[in-house]
Amino acid sequence: MKAVIFDLDGLLIDSEVISYKIYKELLEEFGHDYSLEEYAQNYSGKTEIANVTNLIDKYKLPLSLERGLEIVMEKESSYLSKGVDLKAGAVKLLSYLKDKGFKIAMASSSKEDRALNILRKHNISEYFDIFVFGNEVKRGKPNPDIFLKACEKLSLKAEEALVLEDSEAGIKAAYFAKIPVICIPDMKMPSKEHLSMTTRLLNSLDEVINYIEGYN
Repeated sequence: MKAVIFDLDGLLIDSEVISYKIYKELLEEFGHDYSLEEYAQNYSGKTEIANVTNLIDKYKLPLSLERGLEIVMEKESSYLSKGVDLKAGAVKLLSYLKDKGFKIAMASSSKEDRALNILRKHNISEYFDIFVFGNEVKRGKPNPDIFLKACEKLSLKAEEALVLEDSEAGIKAAYFAKIPVICIPDMKMPSKEHLSMTTRLLNSLDEVINYIEGYN
């Protein structure tokens, strides 16, 4: 193992709860209820475009996709301006990986400026050797493109990397890329089918160091 590839939302930062609040606010404006369970089961870990498209179609919202995305982005900017927490153990893990000489990558469907702004606010952007964002690949997760692109940028083979993911879509993407993947669930525990694609199921980023120590 020579590199660790991080997801962002729900894995490195505690942003899924923010996404839920945004979608809930949007739907309440049109008279619809929206539960945390509904978000966790059907929206967690998916791209903004996919989620907004789903919301518009399912709840028959009188919005174009462009307008829906615009509203969501405006609401998210407001939330993010107040700050978003890192997941427990994030800085400790990044520092450990850097000290041990591992390459560190991020592969996220997030927009580049959004992701980098969050990382810079927490003073952790310098830990990462390379980044891959959604606009750099034709197909998003669960397709393997974003992780294959990360390996390409790292000049490593798939088996030389390790992916850290929280979502079913991310697990599938790593599995299809033939990169070992550890699942650290956020809002939703992945199905047995998805967990069978993982190398290990851990409770938090705090546990990754022990895994790597045992692996090496």
